[in-house]
Amino acid sequence: MEWRSAGLSWADPERPGLVWERGDVSPLVVGRRVGFRALGRRRCVGARGNPCPTAAVVPGRGTQARCAECARLDRAHSVAADTIADDPRTYRVYLAWFGVGMVKVGITREERGSARLLEQGAVAFGWLGRGPLMAARRAEELLRVALGVPDRISYARKRAVRPTLPGADERRRELERMHGFALALDGWPESLERMPLGNHALVDHGAVFGVERLAGVGGFAVTELVDRGVVLGDLVAVAGPDLYLDDGGRLVVLDSRLLRGWRLEGVREGERGGARGGAQEGARGEVRTTVPVREVPVVQGGLF
Repeated sequence: MEWRSAGLSWADPERPGLVWERGDVSPLVVGRRVGFRALGRRRCVGARGNPCPTAAVVPGRGTQARCAECARLDRAHSVAADTIADDPRTYRVYLAWFGVGMVKVGITREERGSARLLEQGAVAFGWLGRGPLMAARRAEELLRVALGVPDRISYARKRAVRPTLPGADERRRELERMHGFALALDGWPESLERMPLGNHALVDHGAVFGVERLAGVGGFAVTELVDRGVVLGDLVAVAGPDLYLDDGGRLVVLDSRLLRGWRLEGVREGERGGARGGAQEGARGEVRTTVPVREVPVVQGGLF
């Protein structure tokens, strides 16, 4: 039986899980052992629910796991690409906080709730407005320019500042200040309803992500999976797409998007290395993480 990842789901804000192409979901519970081995070559996952016609081999380091043609098809039907102007659904504009001086404005479908913010790894956020798609798009651009914030923040930057995040009170104060400034701006689209903080509260994901367990620890980030490469450790925290694993005292960060396109098999606790593909062994002979990693520096937010 083949196991292929379909990504990490935050459909339940309190219980993230790894979703498999067959529809199964593996809950991610802090303290539990997570272990698997990649097999063969990484293949394109297709686009818009359709398989890749050539099952093309794709690079191990990419997070999208799509060949050029499938990536083009997926992008052509993406809200983010501004190719869908007549979407009748209601959208919300949000202000997301990832670290000191690291704030962005974005939009998401109202029906998705906070799922998009959890997926991005937003440590805290607040709603700014709601309304039609194109009005939300215009407000997003207005606010981005007025606030002087980027349209995206790399996951590498988000990982680098998580060990040095300030407390929830400081996060709230920074968001409240920017939220108030944003709502006071002129030029909002008339069809977009503004959402003052008096009607809703700022949301903090610090406890959900377990950021306090990451304080002061940089760790090592997986750069790619390889054939017969092993990832193994006890789950410490889950933030956005990232799984933090304690691998015998070494913190390993796995971006779950790197799993897509690979055929995976489970690695049992206590399994020994060597015969099953050359996995390295720990002090007691157990399999350890063997895929390529790089050090994640501990960096103060807003300094780069």
